[in-house]
Amino acid sequence: MTTTGKPTTVDAAAQASIGAAARELNLPTVRTEAVRLAEIADRERHTHLRYLAEVLAAEVDDRSERRRTRRINNAKFPRLKRLADFNIGAVATIAPAILEPVVLLGDSGTGKSHLLIGLGLAACEQGRRVRYVTTAQLVNELVEAADERILSRVVARYGRLDLLCLDELIYVQIDPRGAELLFQIITEREERASVAIATNLPFSEWGTVFPDPRLVAAIVDRVTFNAHILETGTKSYRLRTSKTTTRTKRATQTRWGQNP
Repeated sequence: MTTTGKPTTVDAAAQASIGAAARELNLPTVRTEAVRLAEIADRERHTHLRYLAEVLAAEVDDRSERRRTRRINNAKFPRLKRLADFNIGAVATIAPAILEPVVLLGDSGTGKSHLLIGLGLAACEQGRRVRYVTTAQLVNELVEAADERILSRVVARYGRLDLLCLDELIYVQIDPRGAELLFQIITEREERASVAIATNLPFSEWGTVFPDPRLVAAIVDRVTFNAHILETGTKSYRLRTSKTTTRTKRATQTRWGQNP
């Protein structure tokens, strides 16, 4: 490339033309990076094709990152938790990388929500459409949709997701109407898309939350079909992590002669 020297009227016109074309073609990174990359190309004597490849690669990389960020935002995670941050050794039955239907069973504080969010985040980063929601939030959304006569639209939207992360299933009592609406979501996704569920009750006790025994049997049948059923246990992962952090902090303070 031969653009050395001070910017000329021709350069300014070219920059304006690139900016206008990039706006028309919706290429924001090309618009903002073209001049900077041109200066690098000129300094390092890149060919025109090399420069074009660099500009387009920058656009593709930024677009991929924007899509990843958008998928994560659309998933509506309450907080970001990664599988890599979870001490898999603390729960021996947990496989470190499962992106298929999952049911997480365990007492409160055993890491179910962390794992659920971690699975969802990993799926987002692989380009999948994900939504995290608690059971109570989902049931309330479905009831409102039914009252507003847009239930089919909402059910279809949940059906298009690649992964639905349903947290706190069986935590609260669900009335007959809410249970039937929830069943519609589960049925819509049956054998077509994955559901990852976190619950604190074994299947034998789900009847204490869902009022209809036949509906309970149908829901259990659908959420467990081809699913990985993982038990996080009864010992609080959160409490163990807090104790480990406290011990580490005290050891550090002692090493440096500080009072705990």
